[in-house]
Amino acid sequence: MKREHLKPRVYHTISEMQSAFGLPQPLHPLISLLDFNKVQITAKMLTDTFAMDFYNITYNESAGCRMRYGQTTYDFQQAGMFFTSPGQPLTGIEMAESTLGFTLLVHPDFLRNYPLDAKIKQYGFFSYAVNESLHLSDKEQLIIEGIAANIGDELETAIDDLSQDVLISQLELMLNYSQRFYKRQFMTRKSINNALLEKFDQLLNNYFNDETALLKGLPSVQYLSDELHVSPRYLGDMLRALTGQNTQQHIHNKLIEKAKEILTFSDLSVGEIAYQLGFEHPQSFSKLFKSKTNFSPLEFRASFN
Repeated sequence: MKREHLKPRVYHTISEMQSAFGLPQPLHPLISLLDFNKVQITAKMLTDTFAMDFYNITYNESAGCRMRYGQTTYDFQQAGMFFTSPGQPLTGIEMAESTLGFTLLVHPDFLRNYPLDAKIKQYGFFSYAVNESLHLSDKEQLIIEGIAANIGDELETAIDDLSQDVLISQLELMLNYSQRFYKRQFMTRKSINNALLEKFDQLLNNYFNDETALLKGLPSVQYLSDELHVSPRYLGDMLRALTGQNTQQHIHNKLIEKAKEILTFSDLSVGEIAYQLGFEHPQSFSKLFKSKTNFSPLEFRASFN
């Protein structure tokens, strides 16, 4: 008998999820702050694979949190935050009994008719893998904890016509600070990221030098991030922070660099070069080359003769 593939359980509402975990019902149906000082999150609650139809922001104040993402388990050895977007599956979360912090759950419907509804999709960290979490300094922890306290206080205050505005502004403030802290992390962990950048460059070199491009076509952002074991969004944001260019721009730069080399030292036709570099159509190669160098491939070659 063929084994049935088990799909993760999906929680469509915050109330449904907190009820399933034996937690108190949220003070607001579309936004909930779970303060680990006030609610107990046990390992039994989090062992099964599940997904949520809402945003999750989790802040872990101390080491002792383990989470499984895909086929890999990650340990949080210092205070940090991770973010998941609606529909992202999680499994095998383990939190030590002494873990402090919070989880903030926000349903997309809470953001409707606010600019944050569109803007939240621009925060790249909601697409990062769990192992790409945000590690906070002591000062940064105080800022995040203060905003969370404001959200908690507002949720416990009687609802009025400004309640949602206040909560939205505090949520956006937390996300903007998280964005700033991630940019700081890209720079303070520069040695680690520079090593990743070197691997990225070597991967591209190998791709164009060993005829992989000829066999598989142009390298995709997804292929490169998979080979480097990072999420596509994290790779792009890391490259942009270090070099000012995103992943696709790096691919194009490496491709043009290789094309110039072939045009200079070989007699291959433009079509042959295009296919060797992974293009399906020579015209696409010529158009890209012209846009990057202001020369057609043949004009560039002629400049060396």
